[in-house]
Amino acid sequence: MQNRTDATATDSHLPNLVTIVGRGVPSNYELTVDGDLEMLADDPVAEGTVMAGGVAEGAIDVGVQRFRFSGRMANVRLVDWNGDEAPDSPSVPTVHVEYGAPNR
Repeated sequence: MQNRTDATATDSHLPNLVTIVGRGVPSNYELTVDGDLEMLADDPVAEGTVMAGGVAEGAIDVGVQRFRFSGRMANVRLVDWNGDEAPDSPSVPTVHVEYGAPNR
């Protein structure tokens, strides 16, 4: 697993994109894919993200975090600062999954 910040993550290797958008409330997320997963950040640890295989766990309150992946999205779990899960909490981040997303 590598972290990439440029266009070297080719469409054929990691053709899909997941974007997590914070809503201004501290929240935690876990996402799992059945393929390879790479965070689009210089330093995932600085972003508060732990990655292992096809799993990423992290925290977000504001801003955007993006990941490229191969395969299919297997699971997304979102929890707000109170421990309330989506869809029960309107404060958890939104998640957008785009299959076949061009590199940007």
